Amino acid sequence: MAMNTEKNSYTVIFAVIMVVIVGSILAFLATGLKPRIDENERFEKQQNILYAMGVNQNEGDGSVTFIPTNEVEAEFSKYIKKQMVVQGNTATEKADAYLIDLKNQIAQIKAGNNAELPLLVGEKDGKEFYIIPMYGKGLWDAIWGFISLDENMVVQGVYFDHKGETPGLGANIKQRFFMDDFQGESILDGNRYAGIGVVKGNNDPLNEDKEDNEVDALAGATITGNGVTAMIKESLKLYKPYLETIRKK
Repeated sequence: MAMNTEKNSYTVIFAVIMVVIVGSILAFLATGLKPRIDENERFEKQQNILYAMGVNQNEGDGSVTFIPTNEVEAEFSKYIKKQMVVQGNTATEKADAYLIDLKNQIAQIKAGNNAELPLLVGEKDGKEFYIIPMYGKGLWDAIWGFISLDENMVVQGVYFDHKGETPGLGANIKQRFFMDDFQGESILDGNRYAGIGVVKGNNDPLNEDKEDNEVDALAGATITGNGVTAMIKESLKLYKPYLETIRKK
């Protein structure tokens, strides 16, 4: 007997079957591609960390250029000398600490639980870099990044990224002209961990004053800039007990 395709029940059954088939195909593809997706995420994180310590392929005043994916794992092993987890003022070496989900660890701290805060020690040209991951909130969604410091608590480089900031405005936190301004800034104001403020109306638009704990804000992105300021400050607050043990007095 032929099925009556004009009935509503036929449409419903057909839709259910298609959802099941398509859902199964997508689930199969997701499972099959997961190792490749995880690998790409790992490479991207390595690129971001190296970028923050100045290991990249930038030229002149051009765009952000990372170490290529096919080279980044070897470069990461070359420049990153220690991977550690910080708890209070102590740090313990831990393999693949850079893969720890900082967002989850911050949630653990807020819930009153113990947490492991990842910190990496890099070395380039005979100089040590302490690389701290950061996580915060922008205008629309999450922002995150890495900041690298020397023993004097002077910024050697940063990398910022975002999930959904406005193109051409808040999304510019990941552009070189913004990130480069942080290099050379101190996170200290005397002995106080002041962080670095993204300041609208900053009196140093060329960023020549490296002792003011400020960089010039992005036009039309006040809330995103405030998010970057808060992210840096809150991240340093988490790591301060340990940073005090390595800071050159």
